[in-house]
Amino acid sequence: MQTFEEFWPFYVSQHSLPATRALHFAGTTMVLAALVVAAVRLSPGWLLATLVLGYGPAWIAHFFVEKNRPATFTHPWWSLRGDFRMWRLMLARKMGPEVERAKRLYPRD
Repeated sequence: MQTFEEFWPFYVSQHSLPATRALHFAGTTMVLAALVVAAVRLSPGWLLATLVLGYGPAWIAHFFVEKNRPATFTHPWWSLRGDFRMWRLMLARKMGPEVERAKRLYPRD
């Protein structure tokens, strides 16, 4: 994969189960909230908390729900970008077509 747009369908395929996407959505929402608190309070502790708040639910989802390896391990920046794109699409209720396209490109075993 040479571009984020090539990576995106793979990223979505690694988040094929609704529970995985829900845990990612919750984690990303908590990260955004923690960033606001960090900015308002000028608190570096809240910046550190974003790591646990974001990666905690996501990794639980990958290891125990989806049973795969987080894309963060191989493509950290694209994965982060994918998290925020997925969050935005889920908020807009437009993630379904992305999941269907990914399933066609990357069918599960």
